[in-house]
Amino acid sequence: MTGSPASSGPTASGDTAAAASGAGVSGDAGHARAIAERARACSGVVKLSGGPFGTVATYLPGDRLTGVSADEREVEIAIVATLARPLPETAEEVRRAVADLAGNRPVNVRIDDIVEGS
Repeated sequence: MTGSPASSGPTASGDTAAAASGAGVSGDAGHARAIAERARACSGVVKLSGGPFGTVATYLPGDRLTGVSADEREVEIAIVATLARPLPETAEEVRRAVADLAGNRPVNVRIDDIVEGS
């Protein structure tokens, strides 16, 4: 009886670890890149940001995509914005631009810095 629970326990842990590390979610790599492209294209967005400690990122094979972090629960996008328009409008445009890629996950847009100009 000990063998049965042990065999199901590691499988669940392994799946969780794989999802957390990005392993086995190659489809998400394409989504993360598309999310980043759409966010950068929004009015008022200067660039994507990794946050103060560089933690907002998606790790891809041989690459690190700064500014987008997505898992099965949510999508987080960190941006540097301009004051060319109200910040809530910029954040909402980013949310709308990526909504179809996010599916049912909430999209959290974080404004990490503000620069003058456009």
